[in-house]
Amino acid sequence: MDIGEVFTKAWQIIWKHKVLWIFGILAGCGSASTSSGSNSGYRFTGGRVNLNPETLFPSLGRSELIIIAVVVLAVIFVLFLIAVVLGTLGRIGLIRGTLQVDRGADKLNFGELFSYSGHYFWRVFLLNLLVGLVFFVAFTVIIIGYIGASIVTLGILAVCLAPCLCLLLPISWIVSVWIEQANIALVVEDIGITAGLSRGWEVIKRSLGNIIVVALILLVIQIVVGIVIGLPFTVAFAPALIGIFASGNNPSIPGWTISLICLVVYLPFLLLFSGILRAYTSSAWTLTYLRLTAPKPPVVEQPIVVQN
Repeated sequence: MDIGEVFTKAWQIIWKHKVLWIFGILAGCGSASTSSGSNSGYRFTGGRVNLNPETLFPSLGRSELIIIAVVVLAVIFVLFLIAVVLGTLGRIGLIRGTLQVDRGADKLNFGELFSYSGHYFWRVFLLNLLVGLVFFVAFTVIIIGYIGASIVTLGILAVCLAPCLCLLLPISWIVSVWIEQANIALVVEDIGITAGLSRGWEVIKRSLGNIIVVALILLVIQIVVGIVIGLPFTVAFAPALIGIFASGNNPSIPGWTISLICLVVYLPFLLLFSGILRAYTSSAWTLTYLRLTAPKPPVVEQPIVVQN
């Protein structure tokens, strides 16, 4: 496989067919992750801010606070479902769009790609859902077992098993590549979930060297581009940080205001750049799959000419 041709054509595809940027943005919705945490308060140089809901909203009773919490959780859940649906449709649209262009299509239509993605939606959705659940259960069991073993052995086993935990990162990376190939197989070959997983693993085993090279190159591209498009966020937070250090216990309202304005202004650009990166990554993986699964041309034996 010509790896250079794959990366060059992937860029040509997404640059000519900018409709794929939209699907890249949608695909990013499904892959975005959120984290949350709770603290009894935040400390600023000796000061303390109480974040107890009953203290922040003294006029509301406990029942009202519970209703508000339920509504907020319901809204978050609905938004999460919408993000997953849009992310799945975006992923399918990227694969399908790259496939059509590679097969000779000169123009891509957003409505056609979006509507046609529904044909594969449930298979792709269930595949990624099942993989996500398996990862969650496995990760939970490993962490609980690791903590339990550490407590029982007073930390001795934790030190011994620490190198084994380091293997989780490359393993998860390999599995993510496998699932990427399985998703592409579902769309390109229009097969079921089990067949897609089998096909994706077959492609990896048969062309492991090419897969590793492509995965490493894409990983470097994602890290470099991620750092570049993330730098403006650091710059945007500068006024808020300056305000905190300058005002001591009292956070600077003007500093936070400037930072929030900068973040809001940069957010559309962040979504655009992230969508382009996601479109390029998906296009490169799809082309890789197509090149590795393309039937080899038959070998034509030249007739042996016997000279008298």
